[in-house]
Amino acid sequence: MPQTQTSISQSDNALPQLQQLQQQFQQLHLNQLFAQDPQRFQRFSVALDSVLFDYSKHRIDAKVLQTLVQFAQQRQLAEWIGRLFSTATGSEKINYTEQRDAMHWALRLPATSTAACASEQTDAYAALTEQVHTQLERMYALVEKIHAGQYRGATGEVIQDVVNIGVGGSDLGPLMVSHALSDFKKATQKPLNMHFVSTIDGSQLSDLLHQLRPETTLFIISSKSFGTIDTLSNAQTVRLWLEKALGQESQILKHHFIGVSTKADKMTEWGIAAENQFLLWDWVGGRYSLWSCIGLPIALTIGVQGFKQLLAGAHAIDQHFQTAPFEQNIPVLMGLLGAWNNNFLDIQTHAVLPYDGRLKYFASYLQQLEMESNGKSIQRNGQKVNWDTCPIIWGEVGPNAQHAFYQLLHQGSQAVSCDFIAPVQRYKAQQFTYVDNAEALVEQHHLALSNCLAQSRLLAFGNQALDQNEVQNLPEYKKYEGNQPSSTILLQELNPYSLGMLIAMYEHKVFVQSVLWNINPFDQWGVEKGKEIANQLLPILNGEQNDLSALDASTQGLLQILLGKNNG
Repeated sequence: MPQTQTSISQSDNALPQLQQLQQQFQQLHLNQLFAQDPQRFQRFSVALDSVLFDYSKHRIDAKVLQTLVQFAQQRQLAEWIGRLFSTATGSEKINYTEQRDAMHWALRLPATSTAACASEQTDAYAALTEQVHTQLERMYALVEKIHAGQYRGATGEVIQDVVNIGVGGSDLGPLMVSHALSDFKKATQKPLNMHFVSTIDGSQLSDLLHQLRPETTLFIISSKSFGTIDTLSNAQTVRLWLEKALGQESQILKHHFIGVSTKADKMTEWGIAAENQFLLWDWVGGRYSLWSCIGLPIALTIGVQGFKQLLAGAHAIDQHFQTAPFEQNIPVLMGLLGAWNNNFLDIQTHAVLPYDGRLKYFASYLQQLEMESNGKSIQRNGQKVNWDTCPIIWGEVGPNAQHAFYQLLHQGSQAVSCDFIAPVQRYKAQQFTYVDNAEALVEQHHLALSNCLAQSRLLAFGNQALDQNEVQNLPEYKKYEGNQPSSTILLQELNPYSLGMLIAMYEHKVFVQSVLWNINPFDQWGVEKGKEIANQLLPILNGEQNDLSALDASTQGLLQILLGKNNG
């Protein structure tokens, strides 16, 4: 096991070299790099299964890449990867601040698998695989029952609407994947509709409940702790809604609620029947939990076999991450390039730009995955970090973003790195018989692809991408500097397997960068403290407490207005 790392210093031999290269590449344009190397695409792209990762439009050359790999080696990345995939006990937990393991990778292990890597075959590993698949098989049985129209509500009617109540990872992951894989919706005995509720103010519930019938609606309460006030508040509201319509509290709880949590006792106390409780474990972080029974909405959307393909795609990346040399290792390359941009080229913001409307929620999902994981300023040795960690992650579906914030990307004063994501194939004419001219949809996909390539080209090469006969006569406000780095990720098709690969690539990218920055990516104390303070203020707003003296003047003044005691 690697020892706890010290802060980044000149003792890292690669660091002085990177700092020298930094001086050179801050002034070097991508136009020059492509002119110097006609084989640049072949040299700086990696194909794996149905995924292509093109990073040739980053401001690097072979020397920069070699030095970044050397830096990762000096940061003991290989040992840390081994530690992440280890089931060994008795050592410091990788999530040391919470004294927990981080084994979300175990959620996508095949049932027949025997070890996380070839060198490790233990009874603990076999037990881990068994407990994961015990819960997954229970979930699969429920999914099949609902799909067959055999799961019924308290009045005996077939369930036709399922509402997932969660927040954070219990909402973003299932929502993102269910939407992304909408083309793979499982045919069911009766139409089955999935809905998602997360907002604490009840606005989503208020709009949704008017559209649903209590008799045919099933609610999933997803909460790792089963103590998140946002989720339990929404759950209590729907419980009262069901009781008002159907009465018979015991039957409502038995037939209309599913619970997913680490806390079986709390689910039981709330009233969820034991057979409707699905477990996950402390070693699953919320933002890594969609692979577990938290992914029940996904399985209900795409079916059991589709969910298994999602897991299989992620597992393929797990294997690749553990075995591929760093120079050909996609998550490692993603992490190294991000650190190069962030720490050496001073690019503090990163845009995720999918050219497929089905990936509408992907950027939002990555915001939590990356910023909740690596938005840290304390190293594993307890000292402050001495350089920037996580950039700001943002984004939108590319064709929409082109008409919103691409102006800033192309001609603004901010340096931004980007990820462009697109499927090679999108529509198959035989799937769209309701369209008079199905080829029109294929042409629309080609339009999206042409825009994807054009935007990354203009961002990289600026005026060089324009008609050179026109450039010399253009006013300054019509010119483009370019030199904005980007990656392009092509999926042969957006399907459960390739989406599993894509998500796992980003998960492991986050881990790579946490090693480079010497931080713990698996806790989120900033999130927890905000919840705690909110719980302290709630009794005041509810009229259960009147003493505001311990609060700051701003909070006191705002509370007075909210309580109607100060109207100006």
